[in-house]
Amino acid sequence: MIDPVKHETMADMRIYQFSTRIFKLFLLLWNRLSIRGAENIPDQGGVLMASNHASFLDPPVVGVGYRGRPIHFMARDTLWNSKFGKWWMDHVGCIPVSRGTGDVRALKLTIKALKEGKAVSMFPEGTRTEDGELQEAKGGIGFIIEKSGCMVVPAYIDGTFKAHPKGSKGIKPSKVTITYGKPITQEDFQSLGTGREAYDQYAALIMRRIADLKNGSNA
Repeated sequence: MIDPVKHETMADMRIYQFSTRIFKLFLLLWNRLSIRGAENIPDQGGVLMASNHASFLDPPVVGVGYRGRPIHFMARDTLWNSKFGKWWMDHVGCIPVSRGTGDVRALKLTIKALKEGKAVSMFPEGTRTEDGELQEAKGGIGFIIEKSGCMVVPAYIDGTFKAHPKGSKGIKPSKVTITYGKPITQEDFQSLGTGREAYDQYAALIMRRIADLKNGSNA
């Protein structure tokens, strides 16, 4: 398997560049994609982008919403099962995650990428919502935040649940909007405490910021 976090710039990731251009064109034409707050994403340093998860459309939306540098996505390892899937997932820099196993390799790769100043996207809720509402976050994101020393940019994606909910076979031409909020710093997290006892509080803070974006606040 290709090291999913070895890539550094857009120029190193031609498949990623091509893919995000195609996705963006489709989303603009079919779903009238609107992007807000992209200026809140730092152009350098380790950044974890954390958004709600309602649809398979969410990763492409996050990826095309900010193209200042590559974004490494954490994705379930079953997407590597096919020959094409493995080739594509490796070449766009995705990090495979084995669900329900406490995947140590995935955590190490994610922390490594963030420490090297890369941008990583993950969905704190862990899986797609069944009803379109926000879910509780998993505490594992707190471990990544503390060990990597990264900042977190919360994001709220609106419209993907209507366009392509769980179990849907087609993509409806519903409007999609992604809103990026202001970064949550290490100081913000550390004010809640440190160590294992604070991880759930880190996760809850992120979900509150995502909820703020949903409600129209750029907190």
